[in-house]
Amino acid sequence: MAWRLKKTVVLVGMMGAGKTAVGTQLARLLSVPFLDSDEEIEKAANMTIAEIFARDGEAFFRAKESQVLDRLLRGRPCVLSTGGGAFLAEANRAAIAERGVAVWLRADLDLLWQRVRHKATRPLLRTPNPRETLAGIYEARAPIYALAELSVESRGDYSVERMAGEVIEALRARPDVLEKR
Repeated sequence: MAWRLKKTVVLVGMMGAGKTAVGTQLARLLSVPFLDSDEEIEKAANMTIAEIFARDGEAFFRAKESQVLDRLLRGRPCVLSTGGGAFLAEANRAAIAERGVAVWLRADLDLLWQRVRHKATRPLLRTPNPRETLAGIYEARAPIYALAELSVESRGDYSVERMAGEVIEALRARPDVLEKR
């Protein structure tokens, strides 16, 4: 089935929820570009996220993240994967609501831990007890992610293709975002 995307789909949620993998497949299915806000920040800064955190701190990173997110939302409709903290800022949530639609990929803590525990690219988890840190981040962020307009459960037994299909099913309820061609 052919779809026309009218607004940018912004995937939000915890690290490890599948935003990049699902977003890439979703963009393919909708024949639109896939963008990753973290990759765009790294390109603009010519540094990795971890290097930005180490050199300039989280507050600086979050400011740059908001600038990049705003720029990407002003472009043509696409599928946009955001960093786990992007949706926390009220200004980012307002920009997303104005020019796109937020889709929360919900995943339980065990699935998230299984997916991120061996990745050294997660600066927020560079702590003595990374699983406990992840649990604390999850607990703090879940109520904010719940503010997303749409929510899709990320399941470990679902393929990336099935997850992308689940997101399309959720988007079908929003003719202002997605319509049949």
